[in-house]
Amino acid sequence: MGGTVIDANTVIDATGIRLGYQIPNFTYPGTPVGRIFGTVAAQAREAEAAGFDTVLVMDHVYQLPLIGAIEEPMLEAYTTLGALARETSRVQLATLVTGNTYRNPALLAKTMTTLDVISGGRAVLGIGAGWFQREHEDYGFEFGTWADRFARLEESLQIIGPMLRGERPTVDGAWYRVRNALNNPRLRPSVPILLGGSGERKTFRLAARYADHLNINCYRPDVPRKLAVLRERCEEIGRDPATLETTFLSRVVMTETAAEAKQIMAGLPEHWAPITVAGTPDHVASVLHDEVLAHGVGGLMINMIPNGHEPGIVTMAGQALRPLIS
Repeated sequence: MGGTVIDANTVIDATGIRLGYQIPNFTYPGTPVGRIFGTVAAQAREAEAAGFDTVLVMDHVYQLPLIGAIEEPMLEAYTTLGALARETSRVQLATLVTGNTYRNPALLAKTMTTLDVISGGRAVLGIGAGWFQREHEDYGFEFGTWADRFARLEESLQIIGPMLRGERPTVDGAWYRVRNALNNPRLRPSVPILLGGSGERKTFRLAARYADHLNINCYRPDVPRKLAVLRERCEEIGRDPATLETTFLSRVVMTETAAEAKQIMAGLPEHWAPITVAGTPDHVASVLHDEVLAHGVGGLMINMIPNGHEPGIVTMAGQALRPLIS
């Protein structure tokens, strides 16, 4: 049925993200709606058993066009994470990433500390500026300009960060207002903050100033330059770059044989090829080591959209990738 239930006296010693498994897709062939979450939970439990330290879902209301049709199933992120907290016992739980434009920052801080209490100290706040315009228009969220969204994100972080730490911020900003905002109960001194993206001017600057972790989403050949820029952003504010954890997000197709991987890739859109590492476990591990980790990225996050829901595939990935970051 479910995973081990955390008792009231147990707090997981969360020590950062080194190997994360993202579940961005809820379209499983032959699976009726009533069994979608069961398939998600099975992946999360398999990831935990296979050595992944974090399980992540997307924060969207529609499926992304780069993955599938917008009409495909998309579960709400924090309802899903709350349920996964009871299906698992060790993995950290996060979004990759929450769209700041979808949520009031004070309520998001409350959501995160509640998830942390429910999970026994396993919540991580993944957050970004928001970008999918269609969702905003259809659901009535204000989209605004690119500059607007990053200004809103920074203002949100000035509220969320203190509330996660048990402070009571008062902010009268251009976008948000809180007054002596209290956030109880809290289980830990704070909940880690993860920013995700590739923007060198905005995202990297905000990560250096406000985050514990940056997940870098870019083409693999760009990794060395991204890391160099990130070091610059940290140094600009006097932060030791070593104090900001990093991971790299990769789409993965892993199969027992190269021929199987080639067959799967042949049925996928052409735009998947540059962002997907496909092949046997040894091949995938070699590419991610040589093209990502060898340049100094601290860890990996992967998704396995075509076949991750098939029993044994996540285990195969964990066995191949865990030695790279141990």
